[in-house]
Amino acid sequence: LNHLPMKKISLLSVIIVSTIFTVNAQQPKNNSIFKVYEPGYFQNSILKGIDDFEKKDEVAPPAKTFKVDVAGLDIPSSKDQFKSFWHNDPVSQGNTNTCWSYSSTSFFESEIYRTTKQKVKLSEMYTVYWEYVERAKAFVEKRGNSAFSEGSEGNAVTKIWKLYGIIPYDDFTGLKPGQVFQSHEKMFGEMSAYLKTVKETNAWNEEEVVATIKSIMKHYMGEPPTTITVNGKVMTPKEYLADVLKLNLDDYIDVLSYMQQPFWNKVEYEVPDNWWHNKDYYNVPLEDFMKVIKNAIKKGYTVCIGGDVSEAGFLAREANAAIVPAFDIPSDYIDDNARQFRFSNQTTTDDHGMHIVGYMEKDGKTWFLVKDSGSGSRTGGKELNKNFGYYFFHEDYVKLKMMDCCVHKDAFKDYLKKFTK
Repeated sequence: LNHLPMKKISLLSVIIVSTIFTVNAQQPKNNSIFKVYEPGYFQNSILKGIDDFEKKDEVAPPAKTFKVDVAGLDIPSSKDQFKSFWHNDPVSQGNTNTCWSYSSTSFFESEIYRTTKQKVKLSEMYTVYWEYVERAKAFVEKRGNSAFSEGSEGNAVTKIWKLYGIIPYDDFTGLKPGQVFQSHEKMFGEMSAYLKTVKETNAWNEEEVVATIKSIMKHYMGEPPTTITVNGKVMTPKEYLADVLKLNLDDYIDVLSYMQQPFWNKVEYEVPDNWWHNKDYYNVPLEDFMKVIKNAIKKGYTVCIGGDVSEAGFLAREANAAIVPAFDIPSDYIDDNARQFRFSNQTTTDDHGMHIVGYMEKDGKTWFLVKDSGSGSRTGGKELNKNFGYYFFHEDYVKLKMMDCCVHKDAFKDYLKKFTK
């Protein structure tokens, strides 16, 4: 172009500019939209291929589990075979370790019906929320030397209700919109990580720690109300407990049976979930422990129980049942020593809390109908499992593996005079 005469250059420029404007004038305008794309080849093929390759060495083959063979066992087949007492339908605890709240809440719902004929559904997560608050306070007070975990004991419910009262389920479900099952994995992980930092930095400001724990819970499960409206009347949770439910929590007794503490004394249940070291357990010999449970359920009291659910005779998937097979220990040999032996060597642990809601007699032995909040009793789903949410416990299983129970004091009155303290 440097050699073209200036006149030709000007003419060329005019032609180019004119052409551009002509083309632009002919090009139609385009509209825009927002689109959401489904996962494509990158996600479905490339990333999946990488993920499958990296995880193929991490996936262990299904492990074999040693269980008693159910073939030939004479086990109850339906919950309808049992004489049962009023209780709400089983509720799932989801992906949480809060059976202690579900079992005890169910127990007290039955007690409220037994004493007042009111059918109520109470909030398990209300209790869980305030239990975490109390544990955070203890963590600060003990400078990190107080266990902070999801698990607790059934009598944590009475402890929390005395402090904070209780509310109906519909006033605080602990579920976010659209959420079907409880899941505390992420929430608990955040709270644990935060408290670890508190301990590492000596940031022992109780008000700040409790506020942070509450803020984490608010994100995942919401915030419980300070007042509720019942029958048109505004009241606090403590007023609801006293004035509507009319439940006297001092009427309930926790019964324990193990040899490592003296019998006929109120003692501490020495397990991690008794994190506040409660010493109000009435420790009785095994024979009396079984009499308390049997007499209570046969007189119309339901019973809250806690113990181990990990034995070869625990047939959750096979039969919704629990027995003690002869190859474990013959029935006649189940005594205080056999029970303590398993607790001391930790083959009996404080696994799970449940609610005895019925019983039946079969071949001279008592079977208990047990309402459950865990996943084992729900194998197959409601469509395939007609006993969904229930277990059938043979009395030998309770005798060997259930460590404690909670009953109304009237079901224990014959034993109270034997206690020295």
